[in-house]
Amino acid sequence: MTPDDASTGAGAVRTAPAFSLTTGREKGYHQAAVDTFLAAARAAFENSDGELTAADVRVASFPLVKDGYVVAEVDAALGRVEDALAARERDQAVRSRGAGVWVDQARGDAQLILDHLARPQRHLFARSHVLTFGYRVDEVDHVAGRIVRYLRDGEPLTAEQLRSAAFRMQRGGYREEQVDALLDATVDVILAVR
Repeated sequence: MTPDDASTGAGAVRTAPAFSLTTGREKGYHQAAVDTFLAAARAAFENSDGELTAADVRVASFPLVKDGYVVAEVDAALGRVEDALAARERDQAVRSRGAGVWVDQARGDAQLILDHLARPQRHLFARSHVLTFGYRVDEVDHVAGRIVRYLRDGEPLTAEQLRSAAFRMQRGGYREEQVDALLDATVDVILAVR
């Protein structure tokens, strides 16, 4: 009997992890939490039960632990799952309500985003208290400019670029929840018009 047999039970088969694992001090997503979520997502997609939505995937979060899954790899996989669910949701909505209604809704959502981003730079979102941290204003304003150019002028912008947007923190910066909500709404529009 090998040491592996003793720890896993005689005859047990070890499976390779679904994603690369972090090493050293780097933390990653809790393996069992990710595996459980992705198994549920797979089952929901295969059964077309609609219990799990693209929005649910976007807000999924997992504990950070030593020897966890590499965050970037899991996030990329979650992006693909979100894309697949969004495409299915779009197809179902177009079949039930018609393409015109779907397009009108996406256009209306895009206009709401543009209206919000028409505010003066450095004043696009509410600010955190001067003694607390929020997203760095200049970095958010830069991404907001890209969103405006995408919606107004058709400049290229992908859902993945917005999903991976990361902002440094500053005292008195933009309130995170407002920025995140606008990014999520923009991802919804991007996925709706693919």
